[in-house]
Amino acid sequence: MKKIALLALLGCFQWGVSQKYIDRAGEVRFEASMPALEEVAATNKSASAILNATTGDLAALILVKGFKFKVPLMEEHFNENYVESDKFPKSTFKGKIMNFDPAKHSGKASYDAEGDFTMHGVTKKIKIKVSMTKSDGGFQAQTQFGIKPEDYNIEIPNVVRNKISKSIEITCKFDLKAS
Repeated sequence: MKKIALLALLGCFQWGVSQKYIDRAGEVRFEASMPALEEVAATNKSASAILNATTGDLAALILVKGFKFKVPLMEEHFNENYVESDKFPKSTFKGKIMNFDPAKHSGKASYDAEGDFTMHGVTKKIKIKVSMTKSDGGFQAQTQFGIKPEDYNIEIPNVVRNKISKSIEITCKFDLKAS
């Protein structure tokens, strides 16, 4: 009986060794503005992310309709005409932070991450830099990378093509806390 209890305890410990950190209110911002023209930018403050610190696995989920613009009409066009958020309601990243070791991490450090980024029904392999800062109860993660709308089958009409940047800058900030 003692052996069974010990095995069960070790099993729970082993399961608990996997250090998971979660944020359900992460911020994702995209910027596609052209100089001297109307701002084309939006922010989503309800993105979710989970980090398995033991393996470095990182996953993020962004509900596309969560992006808020300064101009409501721009938000409507974004959802209906460009990203078709009813048809493609979410964007995701599933990947791994390379060489991330929470036991050796203190302060702030930059890591390479790679994985699959899915948007508008198209999945592409991407490589990004992730800045990780140790915080109370977890980590603050931040990244910035660029994408091209045509790589994700997002059509920009000729009428506005010169008003939107060819490369869209995406900035993600997550405050990952132990779960």
